[in-house]
Amino acid sequence: MSDIKRVVLAYSGGLDTSVILKWLQVTYGCEVVTFTADLGQGEELEPARAKAELMGVKPEHIYIDDLREEFVRDFVFPMMRANARYEGDYLLGTSIARPLISKRLIEIARETGADAVAHGATGKGNDQVRFELSAYALDPSIKVIAPWREWDLASRTALIAWAEAHQVPVPKDKRGESPFSTDANMLHTSSEGKVLEDPWAEVPDYVFSRTVNPEDAPDVPEYITIDFAKGDGVALNGEAMSPATLLEALNELGRKHGIGRLDLVENRFVGMKSRGMYETPGGTIYAAAHRGIESITLDRGAAHLKDELMPKYAELIYNGFWFSPEREMLQAAIDLSQEKVNGTVRLKLYKGLASVVGRKSDDSLYSERHVTFEDDAGAYDQKDAAGFIKLNALRLRLLAQRDRG
Repeated sequence: MSDIKRVVLAYSGGLDTSVILKWLQVTYGCEVVTFTADLGQGEELEPARAKAELMGVKPEHIYIDDLREEFVRDFVFPMMRANARYEGDYLLGTSIARPLISKRLIEIARETGADAVAHGATGKGNDQVRFELSAYALDPSIKVIAPWREWDLASRTALIAWAEAHQVPVPKDKRGESPFSTDANMLHTSSEGKVLEDPWAEVPDYVFSRTVNPEDAPDVPEYITIDFAKGDGVALNGEAMSPATLLEALNELGRKHGIGRLDLVENRFVGMKSRGMYETPGGTIYAAAHRGIESITLDRGAAHLKDELMPKYAELIYNGFWFSPEREMLQAAIDLSQEKVNGTVRLKLYKGLASVVGRKSDDSLYSERHVTFEDDAGAYDQKDAAGFIKLNALRLRLLAQRDRG
């Protein structure tokens, strides 16, 4: 421990990371640099600065960075180009934030000459893997300190007792047993633990923080349009927007209409199953729109291949391999597929649903002349289908003849 002189801590300003800050100072006798990322979690971040200063962190060693545009532009949007959903449902809101936080941790470690980075993820979850795989990929020589795997504070009571013994401020609302834990960023809010641990019990309504109950959403549907250029959203209702601004506007629409709630039992990378409640209002709308524009601009072969690649791509992000060569290889293929994914999608937002009701593009592959039930003026010769069917049926007929003897 004596060779650790300076540590960069991923710091939220909450009780857990404040205890970690003091624990690092006491246990390692090291200087601590704090890093707080603004990923659009909707919380006031300046109190984290005041709390870090109170605990002896030098003002020049307190980093509070606005990463919202980078988060959406360089992480969320590339993931959305792949239509990524872990185990078919989860839009990876927590998973996709971890590589960006790790990237900035390593950058700050280099800027400040730190020996190590530290995080507050527990030894049971996925985040410890995501933080550390990303950190090692970016700096193979970095040391990573994970206090929850080192200390003997095995309960919340023990954590609070240690905090009080070492003059770490404990907010009054943290003294009772929290009914569940949450993590939030611009893409989503996740809730896990306590009242959510029984997978048979319905999620209490008070757990939801970013969406109204769909039953209480407006009784009149709202129609919107999203414009895409090369697979990325660029405008809402005809108004050009930056990636983060667009997602934030969609979040408000999703909140209003109760869109994006997901009750999921998932398989963690570390081996156990966990039950979580996710709210991804804007991301759910955006994902539906992206598939909508792809439906008329992507060739069948490219579209189906993307769907085959997607589970692997999603699993790589979920498991923490954003900075792996295989994820980058898949990204290159996915991005190539998006060259002609341009156009406009119209959606209907109504009581928890975001439904695609229209799509148009100058690069559309949809040909009304070919699919019409009316006279197609010679665009398609239906007699051609006979030979097509016979050739595809040949092996099936041979199999049937053999099996009948």
